[in-house]
Amino acid sequence: MTAITPLPRVGGPHVIVLGNEKGGSGKSTTAMHLIVALLKAGHKVGAVDLDARQGTLSRQVENRRTFAQRNDLKLELPELRTIDRAREAGTRADAEAAEREALSAAMDDLANCAFVVIDTPGSDSHLSRLGHTLADTLVTPLNDSFLDLDLLARIDHDAKTILSPSVYSQMVWEQRQARAQAGGRPIDWIVMRNRLSHLDARNKRDVGRLLEQLAKRISFRIAPGFGERVIFRELFPKGLTLLDLRESGTGVNMTMSHMTARQEVRALLAEIGHGTEAALTAAE
Repeated sequence: MTAITPLPRVGGPHVIVLGNEKGGSGKSTTAMHLIVALLKAGHKVGAVDLDARQGTLSRQVENRRTFAQRNDLKLELPELRTIDRAREAGTRADAEAAEREALSAAMDDLANCAFVVIDTPGSDSHLSRLGHTLADTLVTPLNDSFLDLDLLARIDHDAKTILSPSVYSQMVWEQRQARAQAGGRPIDWIVMRNRLSHLDARNKRDVGRLLEQLAKRISFRIAPGFGERVIFRELFPKGLTLLDLRESGTGVNMTMSHMTARQEVRALLAEIGHGTEAALTAAE
């Protein structure tokens, strides 16, 4: 699959796309925390779930809505749009045209938002690539391991060297080129290192070294991500984030671990920039 023609954009919201072709990397968790941080900063925020089959982001938003209603809480909510891959009968071109129309309509609906956060599937598809073309900021969560580093590059694991960029990196490069040719703004690509381990320091250093080399080679920035924490699984059924724990009525007690995790969210917002800085104070 080659680069596709970007959806036309003139102004409008700043679009943050969560992209990664591997599942379990924390895309939806990251997306939800970015959404809530921006909402708490007073921004109007749209959310687009392009992974309707999995539907993790959509379920988090709906869980949040239900929890707020049942407990009489005033929790901030985004404008949510959910889009699934076109599966109706017809040609591949027909299906791709239907996906293009659906995403274009969703973006038109959310045109009055300051930010739109898009969660993409953990696989390569036309709809995922179409979502990537909209990115002003592309955030790629990456579990901090050599297994997940293969998402970005082919690695010689014995010599601990980079052989070549991966299929996903090539896809992002192609979409960057297509966007530039269409006169769009450059895509700011951020790779966030999730689930950093405190146990395997040597492996952590090697992954970090290779990421720094690859960042220079294919032009992305490296951001600190989120640690592995049980709290994320506990918050999901309520649609809550770490940024909600100061709210009365959530039923979750704040701990030192939660405070550390909130600082991780702040660090990510600081790295993203592009107007998200206002969310730093509001998130506290």
